[in-house]
Amino acid sequence: MEKLSFGQKPKVLVVGAGPIGLAAALEFSNFEIQTLVVDELSEINRASKAICWSQRSLEILNRVGLAEQFIKKGSTWKKGRVFKAEEEIYNFNLQVEAGFKAPAFINLQQYYVEQFLIDKLKEFEYPVLRRGHKVVDISLTKDNRALVQIEHDQDMYKVIADYVVAADGVRSTIRKALELEMQGNYFDEQFLIVDVKVNRSFPLERKFWFQPKFHDGQSALLHVQPDNILRIDLQLGPNMDPELELDEERVRARVNKILGSDVDYKLEWISLYSFSCKRMQRFRHGPIFFVGDAAHAVSPFGARGGNGGIQDIDNLVWKVSSVIKGKASRALLDTYDEERIPAADENLLNSARSTGFMTPKTQASVDFREAVFELSKTMPFARDFINSGRLSQPYKYIGSSLVSEDDISFCSDGILPGQSILDAPIFIGRNQTWLIDQIANAFSLVAFVDEEKTALSIPEYLDEVCGQLDLVEQYLVVTSKRLNGTSKKFLYDATGLAFERWAAYDGTIYLVRPDHHIAARWKETPTILELKQAYRKSISL
Repeated sequence: MEKLSFGQKPKVLVVGAGPIGLAAALEFSNFEIQTLVVDELSEINRASKAICWSQRSLEILNRVGLAEQFIKKGSTWKKGRVFKAEEEIYNFNLQVEAGFKAPAFINLQQYYVEQFLIDKLKEFEYPVLRRGHKVVDISLTKDNRALVQIEHDQDMYKVIADYVVAADGVRSTIRKALELEMQGNYFDEQFLIVDVKVNRSFPLERKFWFQPKFHDGQSALLHVQPDNILRIDLQLGPNMDPELELDEERVRARVNKILGSDVDYKLEWISLYSFSCKRMQRFRHGPIFFVGDAAHAVSPFGARGGNGGIQDIDNLVWKVSSVIKGKASRALLDTYDEERIPAADENLLNSARSTGFMTPKTQASVDFREAVFELSKTMPFARDFINSGRLSQPYKYIGSSLVSEDDISFCSDGILPGQSILDAPIFIGRNQTWLIDQIANAFSLVAFVDEEKTALSIPEYLDEVCGQLDLVEQYLVVTSKRLNGTSKKFLYDATGLAFERWAAYDGTIYLVRPDHHIAARWKETPTILELKQAYRKSISL
């Protein structure tokens, strides 16, 4: 990467080189936007921290060519098991459906995630990463850009950026400098996190215990990570002694009870944490956008923190890039709050519910939980009430001002406008690939063809549409039959999964946003005017 001189003015300054900030820089690179990333740490923190990455996050990172590397290194788990004391109440399968490039979840330590992101940054021309550079102040210029003061090696310098992405965590320096706060609920429960390296492999599954005998009746959670490392979370209660609980011998005594005496292990990382469910009132403040933990904080149960942050930048980057390139007005930037604040609220609600079920505070809550446990032994419906951390799901921007009213002939089948796309295996010629690999990080039209005559006419129609709409850079045609020809725009749906998941018929068309959420869809081929209206709505015109 070519280094910027201190006097240059990047289009975007990203503050924070954790997974969210680095992913933002890579997304901007896809749009050829000049980006500077600064972080006050001089090197990657080797603590595991975030470890659980969802299918949606993997699909977002797929656009910068990282999904395969994450999946190859990560531990892919499908099965979750829930226990009451030592009795297994139920188990569940995350990956019910096959036919997706990315699994439902992988476990991968944050330090690997950051290193993979940094290595990928080096392949791009535009991003610059500066470590050991600490933001100390921020203000706005007369032309509404951000003036940022940065300290490095006891020297100070200034950066003027058109936009700032604050990805500097729950203790955000940017948020403090602007005298902004997060509001919400604070929980006094304390938890112990331990990463242990074991001498043998463990089943790739998630285990959650309510009231286990090995841990004084409190909650416990176990995840399997790469390199034979286990993540153990132990609820300690609100009145524990931090110094006592961090004592290595005490930690070992706890781990021994979980793993048994026949497992050799090495303590890799020990930490205590408490958490809150809170967010900022607004995520956008002029040219400054807050993402990830800088904007909202949740409990670690359900893997919503890192995955929610990845979805933040997924939503933000294409909008900022469109405005920088003069393809959209600044009004588009307001929709970051419109779409991501409800997403944060959904995460906060699920996180608070998980915490409330794990640590009931009233006798009524205790009685409810015990009743659920008892019913779950014989009645499967009751198992849905057991909340050991509802796992992260992509937010659906249904009802957003950027989303067109749905074609009622779909009858709610397929992917609703506002939802993210669904992957499927498809063929280009004789070569099998994945649908998500073919949809670019641009506005795209995905058409479905079931009849030969439609296959002959639709490319000309789609060429005309793309020629009239500035940001629609691509169209794809998914066919139910093999068609002669070598065009990469013709994709053969041999399994029928693409047609099924997209509820497609002959002539069905979807308008897909750069973040791979559906902007509009039509069961039958729309007029060019209808497509224009939906497109203009999707960029806030």
